[in-house]
Amino acid sequence: MYRTVCLTLIALLTGCASADSQPAATATTTTTAQEPPAAMQTITLGIGEKATLADGSRLTYLSLVNDSRCPPNVQCIWAGDAEISLRWEPAASGKPKTFSLHTNPIADHGQTGLDVGKVHIALQALERGIAPEATLSITPVDKV
Repeated sequence: MYRTVCLTLIALLTGCASADSQPAATATTTTTAQEPPAAMQTITLGIGEKATLADGSRLTYLSLVNDSRCPPNVQCIWAGDAEISLRWEPAASGKPKTFSLHTNPIADHGQTGLDVGKVHIALQALERGIAPEATLSITPVDKV
């Protein structure tokens, strides 16, 4: 009986050890499957930084307008919202557009994404702090 219990425990431990290596392979496969399509561009900008988009237009992160998000490790009634200001300039001649994007807009006030020119710009993530970096996704309008 003792021998059977020991063998069962060894089998279970061996199974656990081999199970530990399986999730890593699964996670790698899942990450690969979730990669953005080639037409989508993800950029991270700090305040004042500019990026040239795939269509040749330029995007500038102007400022953090407001940040009323709930601080980390604090329980809040509402998650809050942060707003950033951006400027988009077309590749060819044309008028630049200044606009704001929000992390969590309330109804009829703000947006998380906007179509400008031939692209859709969406705020994906915003770090915390006085000058937080913003992660934006840029998608051709015909792909949205």
